[in-house]
Amino acid sequence: MSEVVTGEAVVVEVRIAQLSSRALAFLIDWAVQWSLMILAFLLVTRASLVTDDSLATGLLILFVVLVTVGYPVAFETLSRGRSLGKLALGLRVVSDDGGPERFRQALFRGLAGFVEFWTFFGAPALITSLVNQRGKRLGDVFAGTTVIGERAPRQDPPPQMPPGLAPWAATLELSGLTDDLANLARQYLSRWHQLSPPVRDEMGLRVAGQVSARVAPPPPPGVPPYAYLAAVLAERRRREEMRLARVSSTPPPYGPQGHGGQEYGGQGPGVPGYGPHGYSGQGHGPHGYGEQGPGPQGHGVPGYGVPAPPPPRRPEPPRGDAPPTPGGFVPPV
Repeated sequence: MSEVVTGEAVVVEVRIAQLSSRALAFLIDWAVQWSLMILAFLLVTRASLVTDDSLATGLLILFVVLVTVGYPVAFETLSRGRSLGKLALGLRVVSDDGGPERFRQALFRGLAGFVEFWTFFGAPALITSLVNQRGKRLGDVFAGTTVIGERAPRQDPPPQMPPGLAPWAATLELSGLTDDLANLARQYLSRWHQLSPPVRDEMGLRVAGQVSARVAPPPPPGVPPYAYLAAVLAERRRREEMRLARVSSTPPPYGPQGHGGQEYGGQGPGVPGYGPHGYSGQGHGPHGYGEQGPGPQGHGVPGYGVPAPPPPRRPEPPRGDAPPTPGGFVPPV
């Protein structure tokens, strides 16, 4: 894996294509190109019977350029960085910032590929790919591109909780377990069946010792390293799934529905309501901000042990004696 910084300053991890997969993709493209050149040579040979030699030679040179340079440039431009060989192997050419390959970059790669593969038989490309950290050949260095793998490797299923260790795992303190150490334990568990017993036991004790130094409490007596690591990772995954479930189910803080699930003016348990009589004082505390709680008395503020005062009631005028308006108009009874 390698990190790519996009144009928006976002770091993205990509899987750099291996040299073996790139070589196999080149062999597929090379076979296709040779087939096209043989076909072009046969067509030019037939055409030379009715044309002069200079025209036949010009057509042959044109077909060679189109096959050796035009083939990769056209395919990588139209398919966003994939030739037939790369498409078969799940590879793609992208810019160094993670964006799609452009025509200018494909042209630089095609011209450099003609020198690397058709002139020096791939020696410059092989040497540069072995030296470069990202496996780039000269065409990638000049064009500012990188070949990545789009097919993710098959991942092993996550470790399951061993029977009988779930109650102990629920009490674990996992804040000290780093991602690198968890990945190391996960790799050991994925290769556990492939290791010989001596190596498996030695590596398991070493990895379990590193994990137990950052996780508490210690495991029950007699638990093997494999079961201990599987319980720790399964509990870590369970807590992460619960955290993500809580985040995804959190209601929006604003909108027509308040924290209490009621409209503004209702008495929800999260936000003081503003009903037809003003501030209601109902909140979300140990006993509710507007409820009778054990807090100190006498603060004069709703929600601190003192109930909200009742809203003042406006006296209603007696029927038949309506008060006059400022303009002297008496409303009808």
